[in-house]
Order: sequence, then structure tokens, then C-alpha cells
Amino acid sequence: MDTREEAVSNRLQAPLPKDDRQAVIVRYRSGVRAARAVESLGVTVNTRHTLVPAVSARLTPEEIARVAANPDVERIEPDLEVRALGMPMSVGSVDEYTDALRLVQAPHVWDANQDGVLDRGAPVGAGIRVCVIDSGLDRRHPELGIPYVGGYDFVDGDTDPSDESRGVRGLGHGTHVAGIVAAQLASGGEIWDGLSRGGMVGVAPGVDLLIARVLNVEERASVSGVLSALEWCQRQKAHIATLSLGSPVDMGRTAREAFQAARDAGMLIVAAAGNDSDLARQAPLSYPAAYPSVLAVGAVDAHGQVASFSNGGEGLSLVAPGVDILSSISVSGNTVSRLDAGVLSYDSRSLFFSPPGDYTGTLVDCGQGEALGCQGGTCAGFVAYVRLEHGADPSRIARNVMSQGARAIIFGTSDSESQSWQMSLEGPSATWVPALSVGRESRGAVLQHLGKPIHVNLRGVDYARFMGTSMAAPHVTAVAALLWGAHPELTASEVREVMERTALDLGTPGRDNQYGHGLVQARTALDALDGLAPLP
Repeated sequence: MDTREEAVSNRLQAPLPKDDRQAVIVRYRSGVRAARAVESLGVTVNTRHTLVPAVSARLTPEEIARVAANPDVERIEPDLEVRALGMPMSVGSVDEYTDALRLVQAPHVWDANQDGVLDRGAPVGAGIRVCVIDSGLDRRHPELGIPYVGGYDFVDGDTDPSDESRGVRGLGHGTHVAGIVAAQLASGGEIWDGLSRGGMVGVAPGVDLLIARVLNVEERASVSGVLSALEWCQRQKAHIATLSLGSPVDMGRTAREAFQAARDAGMLIVAAAGNDSDLARQAPLSYPAAYPSVLAVGAVDAHGQVASFSNGGEGLSLVAPGVDILSSISVSGNTVSRLDAGVLSYDSRSLFFSPPGDYTGTLVDCGQGEALGCQGGTCAGFVAYVRLEHGADPSRIARNVMSQGARAIIFGTSDSESQSWQMSLEGPSATWVPALSVGRESRGAVLQHLGKPIHVNLRGVDYARFMGTSMAAPHVTAVAALLWGAHPELTASEVREVMERTALDLGTPGRDNQYGHGLVQARTALDALDGLAPLP
């Protein structure tokens, strides 16, 4: 199939105007020409699936009834929404080895003497193709140019899997996942003070990265889009597919069968367990992680304690680091802040999604950010100071003060500046102005400058710390790539089995619903495969 035919057959349609049509997946009986019943209605088929005999389309209730009456049709299911849950010798630095990287023992596999240089001949995942089904990739990031070998955009229907549509950039979720897997030594992008000049390094820096973009800039996807991506990964001969996305409800029998078919064909499929738990209850696994054919991954913190948000249950296989995980993000997709007044500087934190920018203006008290609350503000511009109460919406407040002329915003909070929590605007937008927050240690001093000039500077950086089982899943994916690259004779089942049998047992002795088999351990698993240690 040439590129044009592939683009037509795999294109995931852009959202359509609301009408009475419903997105559905039509499953056919084996051996029947797949699109016959739908095409006979004169309806456009969005996608023809290959792992199972099925098509996706948008049908009216009347059309659904007519298709369902066709004896060749086995079932019709809703097309549900899914969301975001060659190696050169590089001389880097052990400062690029994150706590999460060390927790899964990756440096002990490819840098035994801990000198910041990949050991010659050590397993780095070479020869293993990892397909990241997510929000795409910012290919401009210096950490990810080498491992990238191809991609497809199932949102926009083209071969550029960038996390961007119609000029709107996404969060960079897929770039973060890809960096956990395959970021390169000594290839750092723009960093903040205190971060290694080389940035960070992935668990398996020698893999080939395939990128299948299914999540749009709002981090949503359809089941049919995910299935199309899974099929594409298989056609690209991916060894492993990793999905840091999911749905709280079953994606349907067709999806279950498609994942099983991909697994039966020899692919290892890894997915995030989900982030719906809290201290009061453990939520069940999200889908597709809950499917038996998929390796479900939960999250732990830097101390090996299960994260309060991590879903679990009988199907949980492994856990991996998923709290405050440093990785690559869209270029300048994050910012670091500087707040100055004359010769004085104050501790501050930028808001996520706040754009880079530099502005000096008069500091104006805008109260709690209510409409017309910026007394003394002018259309010529000013810096708004807002007292942010717990539970208030920073995005709504930002719009209020921007409508009054604010060209930068300082949010004063009651939280300590030592806390790691980062506030966020609701999403990327060209209309936001630079915005930062100050904690209780600095807000009183900042308020002394009301009516005086103050300088707000936000500088773009190429890294961020995210948390979630979305970050845990690629750690397991990359460990699997290390093992498979070292022992290409293994099957997907054998790779999974050795990771589970050599995992560090946490929580209740033996397998449990919070930790699964335990924390994935790269060096321990490799030693077992090499006969240096017995399998448990």
C-alpha cells in the first residue's frame, strides 16, 4: 500500500458538527467483505480494520438498525472515547540518570561502572521497535531525533505525527512518554537551573521509536483510532506497543478481540493502569490495561510506595515510577519563571501552559481576580496581582484580569514555595499572558511593590515533571525492550514472564492488587536470562 492509499484507509476524521449520527464500530462475521452492509447505505466508511473484520463509521439510528439487520453483521458497538492516561557512543553524565531510571535498574544494564558512558556492547534496546500510541511527538526535541524512525498521525491523517493541529499545540504528553523510553545521553535541550546540561536519558536509548498519534490536542481519541494505530504498529513490525491512555469503561468486544489478535501475532502490549484511585478507594483498571492480552502497569513514587491515584486489581501486572517523572516535552512547552523588582528577586513558579514572555509593568492589586477588580489598571498594560483562594479557577481569573489589560499575572497563594505542586492553566492557548505564582514566604514582600514597576520573565524549557500511570507504563515498556534486545529469541510472553518473576516484591508478600508482581527490575531480569541468577 502506498502512502496516499494508507492515508485514505487510515484517516481518522476530524470532529463533525453535532447531528444524530453516532460513531460506531461494525463487526462482521469472518470471511465477509468488510464494508458491504455500510457502503450499501451510501455512508462513508471511516476506517477498515485488519486485525478483526470490522469498519468504523458515523451512522444515524435508522442506518444502525438497517445495518444490524444484515445477517453478515455480528454486532455494532459504540466507537467510544479514549483519553490520555542505531546507537552512537555518547559521553554524557550520570547527572542525567533520574531517580526513576535508577529505581528500575536501567543504568546497571548499560553503564555498569557509572561513568556516564554507555558500555560497549551493553543492552540498550537495539533492534527493538517500540510503538508509542499517544499524542504524537515533537521531533524537534534534541533528545528524540536519533531514535525516531517513523510515524503516522491518525488525528490529522498524515505522516507527520506532531502533537499539533491547526496551529494549536498539545501538552506534549506523547513526547514525555517517548523520552522516558528513548531519550539520548548528552543530547539536552533547554534546561532550568540545577538540571543536567544533558537533560535526561531514557531507559532504553537504543530502541527504534515508532509514533502513532491518536490523542488530539485535548488528549482525546476514539476507539477506532486506537485500533487503527495498533494495526499500523503491527504493519511496521513493532515488537512492543505502549499506550498511556485509557477509558474507565470497556472499549467493546471488537477492541478486546483486536488487542488479543495483536498479542497473538507476537506483539507485547503495555498500557497504563489508570489514575482514578484516591486514599479512600482503589479504582479498577482502565481499558485497554484491563484486557488479559495487555500488560497493565501501576505507579509508585521514588520510595516504592504505590501512588494514591494508581488503579489496581486482579489484572495488574507490574508497577514502575510514576510520580514527578522528569522527561522531555514539546520544545518550550514548559516555562521557568523569574520575578524581579529593582535589585530584589523573589522565588516563584510558572503556571503550566503559560507562554514564555518578558514584561515589566506596574503591579496592580486585582483582589481575587473578579471582573473589574483591578483598581488602577490601564489599557496600556500592567502586572496583575491576584490572591488565589483554594478551589479558585486560575484560567477564569486569568481571563478576567487579561480583559482589564493585564499583560502578566502574579498569583499569590497560601501554599509553601517548597511544595512541588505546579499550578496550571486549562490548556495551550495563544491568548495567555505570562503567569506565575508566589507562595506564602514571598507574597507579603511582593505586595510591597504595589504601584511600582515589577519584572516578570518566563523562559521556555524542553522538560517537565509529570505524574501518572502514563509515566509508569513506558518504564516497563523500555525495560522489556532492554531484555528483548539482549535476547531476541524470546517471545512476548517470555519477556513479560521474566519481568513479572523478577520484579521487586512490594506490599503484601506475593502478587497483590496494588503492586501486581512488584516493581520492574531491569538488571535482575537480565541476570536471570543470562543465567547469572536463578529465576524465582
